[in-house]
Amino acid sequence: MTDNQTPFPGDAHAPSPPYAQAMPPLGAADTGGPYGPPQEGPYAPGGYGPPPSPGPVRPRILWIVIAWVIFVVLLILGVAGFARGLGSAVKDAASLTTFSAGESVSVRLDPKDRPAIYAAAEQAADVSCTVEGAPGLDIRLTRPSAAQSITYDGTTWEVVFQIGAPTAGDYQVSCTGEGVRFGVGKEIIGSVGKVVGGAVAMIALPSVGFLIAIVVTIVVLVRRAGARKRAMR
Repeated sequence: MTDNQTPFPGDAHAPSPPYAQAMPPLGAADTGGPYGPPQEGPYAPGGYGPPPSPGPVRPRILWIVIAWVIFVVLLILGVAGFARGLGSAVKDAASLTTFSAGESVSVRLDPKDRPAIYAAAEQAADVSCTVEGAPGLDIRLTRPSAAQSITYDGTTWEVVFQIGAPTAGDYQVSCTGEGVRFGVGKEIIGSVGKVVGGAVAMIALPSVGFLIAIVVTIVVLVRRAGARKRAMR
């Protein structure tokens, strides 16, 4: 066959059409070209976007609020305890069973209440008292080692005898003294103990609450600062 002759159809040596080898067959999968499959990641198309949200900073400020609310509650409880102790002391000191010289009164005494006999007089006077209970009871009257007095309704009452009642029960008390009024009640020292207890509660409870609030505040603020630094990194 000469150069001007047309090749026969189906000739195995016929040249391919131009660019035939560069055209992929129809329906072939896109493999991304000679450089491999399509790239993925931040450098691929559509790989850019907002960074993930770090979420709320922990621990929350709510813990600080709760700690200081606890402090306020303990402060209120402390003040209330002191006021209750003071009111109870005043009530105990004013709860006197009064009687005149030469009279006899029946009173109920309890050793734990530290019972005592009070006297009120405009001038110094000699007084004497007797306390009688159930037969066989050893009842002792002793002078107080320190002066104890209270003023109620404009009258000053002073402890003249401490009653050593061995058991709780009903007792007969009588006293003598010219121009003297008498009363049976609790010792002032016993009532002062309630005031002291209330004062301790008033100081201790708020102090504990204040320390807790300070510690919680410091811990929360330090940990929140650390959480912010980690989020920024």
